Order: sequence, then C-alpha cells, then structure tokens
Amino acid sequence: MNRRSFLQMAAITTAIGLPRAAFAATGHANSTVNNLRQIVLSTETTGLDAMQGDRIVELACVELINSKRSGRIFYQCINPERDVSDGAVAVHGLKQELLGDEPKFAEIAPALLEFISDAELITHHAIIATGKVATAVELSKDIGQMLRWAEKRKPWRALLIDCNPDELVEIEKLVPANYTKERTRQLSIEEICKLKQIFDESESIYADAENKRTSERPLKKEAQIALWLCLGTICRIGELLMTEWKHVNLEQRTWFIPAENTKGERGRKCTQLIYLSDFTFDQFKQLHALTGDSKWAFPARFKEGHVCVKTVSKQVGDRQVKFKSRTRKLKCRAENNNLVVGDEEWTPHDLRRTGATLMQKLKISREVINLCQNHVIGSKVDRVYLLDDYADEKRDAWNKLGDRLEAILSASNVVSLKSA
Repeated sequence: MNRRSFLQMAAITTAIGLPRAAFAATGHANSTVNNLRQIVLSTETTGLDAMQGDRIVELACVELINSKRSGRIFYQCINPERDVSDGAVAVHGLKQELLGDEPKFAEIAPALLEFISDAELITHHAIIATGKVATAVELSKDIGQMLRWAEKRKPWRALLIDCNPDELVEIEKLVPANYTKERTRQLSIEEICKLKQIFDESESIYADAENKRTSERPLKKEAQIALWLCLGTICRIGELLMTEWKHVNLEQRTWFIPAENTKGERGRKCTQLIYLSDFTFDQFKQLHALTGDSKWAFPARFKEGHVCVKTVSKQVGDRQVKFKSRTRKLKCRAENNNLVVGDEEWTPHDLRRTGATLMQKLKISREVINLCQNHVIGSKVDRVYLLDDYADEKRDAWNKLGDRLEAILSASNVVSLKSA
C-alpha cells in the first residue's frame, strides 16, 4: 500500500473514533458465525449530485471483527469516465487525468461486493456524527439501490446469496429522533433586506480597499444575481446554473428551461417557460452584461460548459461556517460568516421556498404557485386532458412577486414575512 492509501485509511478510522494503528496487512481473515463483522466505508466522488451523473473516484473499506480491525482492507481508485468538478478536486486532489488508467466501477464491483457481503456497513454512523443526517439517509438509499441491483444480476447475485449487507443497517434507528427531511427555512423580510445590505456593503468595502489582494472579496456578482433570480422566479438553483443564453429571450422577457435540465423522474420531466417580471428581467440584463459573450449564462472558468450546479450553494454555505461541523479547512474555499442573516443557516433552495411563500401571502392560488415551481400536479387524467398551461396566471404571479420584492428592497421600514 502506498503512503497516500495508508493516510486515506487512517483518516477513516480517525473519523469514527478508532485508533490510528496501521492496517497495512491485507490478508484474508475468516470470521465465525458469532463474530460481528462490520465494514467502515469511505468514498470520494466527482461531485455531490448523483442525479447529475456524479461518480465515485476513490473507495476504501476497513473490516472490523467485534469492533476491532481484522487487518483486511479494500482500497481502489476508480475511473469515473467523466470530468471531476473543481470543488471535488479541491477536496481530494484526484483529477480525471490521474484516474484514466484506473479500473471502471463495473470492473471492481465483484471484488467490492464480495468484501462487504454479510457485513454491517457503518459509514452512516460517521456521517451522522458530523451532523449531515440527510446525507446519511440519501447514502443509505443509494447503497441499498446498488446492492438490490446486484442481487438480481449474475455474477454478483451469487456473492449476495446469503445476505444483502444493506439490510443489516436500519437507518431509521440511527438518525436523531427529531430528524425531519423536510426543511421549512424561509427568509423573513428583514433577512431579505439584510442580504441586500450585505451584498452592497461588501462590494463597497472591497472597491474602496487600497490592497485588493488582502481585502476580503465579496460574493461574485454572478452568484448574487443567481440568488435574486432564485428568489424572484422560485426556480431551482441547478436549473438556473445550467442556463444557456439561447434559452433567455430578453425581447419577449422569457426564460425557457428544457426538460433535461429540470428535476423529476425519467419520462415525467417537464419543460418550463418563466415570464420575467421587472425585477427578474433586470437581473438577467445585469447577468448578460457580465457573461453575454459566452454560450452559458453561468460559464465555468476553466472548461467549456456551465459552472457546477453546486457552486452557488457551496459559496453560500462557505460564508455561514458557524452553522457547519467542519473538522478541517477546505482547500481553496472561503470560510467566514459574511452571509449569516439570522439564527439559522439558509441555502439557495430556501429562497425558492421564500418566494413561493411570498406568492401565497399575495393570495396567489396553490395550483398556480405549484405550476410556477414546475411541480407535477393533478392526476394522470388531468395531465392528459386538461392542457391549458395557465400562462396568464403564471405571468401575473411572477409579476406580483417581482413587484413585492422591489417594494421590500426599497422600503425603509420592513415587517416580518409571517406578519406581512
């Protein structure tokens, strides 16, 4: 095992509170029926969104027998057959050019499944311990899906004939009793105004700074615009960051989202045509002045294409570190509390919820709000026979939301969203 592999495995045992003693021995160790066999599993990936095709690039497992290391490990770098995002490279340092000669996941899957078969996977514990409960729940689903797929196919099916190790993990018993998947975070009107104030003041301070190299940079203007567009159109941040300028018609004041960029099950994704209010139209005009010479509304810096769909979410999170449980500083990432606007962390997706709630306060119907969010509503019969797209109602809803946001950001006296 090379030094990097050893350090990777040491990091895993440290993360779950085990000693750092060496586990360089890779020989096989048999366990009796009465022995508790556990596998500590850790991965690195091309990014954080499996729905967008992110893949595993590095995988490491340590075998424990009765909570003690047996000496058996499984370690492998993997060719993801796709680019590795800049954010992921900043974390683990594995670029695609370094992984090109590594085996593909399908090639190492039989050995991996054999190694973890009939063992309890305890990767969930380590993730929950960092406070990322939702991540642990989603990981449990992904691992279960992978192993159920393997159960039904040869030659991997034979390796799981005795037991699917995922069935030994009861994720419901691991998560905190008060855990709920649904977020309810919305920004109050005061917090919306504070966010605007933060943007303006940080840009002013940086502009007046004598030494730009040592002065703290404000959030990029493109990211600021993306956040206001999320709030003003109640779109998903990922859909927005994949936008091509050919889909934005500034003359007709529309923004088209193709089905492949939207969220949803295969075969049920829907295109979306968003009518721009004065508020969101102005944001797109500002953005066009910055990136209009590119094919993409939010172009990547070092490659052809759009930025990573997690870029703005990471930038927002990095500027609210007081709410994080980070154990180390992330490479090439800002770490401050400049975007803290209240007692709770907020995300770009919370702006979507905030905008939808503002629409609700403006007496816009639930049906129209759901359509503005591109939710699939109604029965299958409704979707087949009731084909009006409510274009006028949606345009009116977005205009009312835009007018409300302009009033909020220009008002000197603000009130709480819950009392508006």
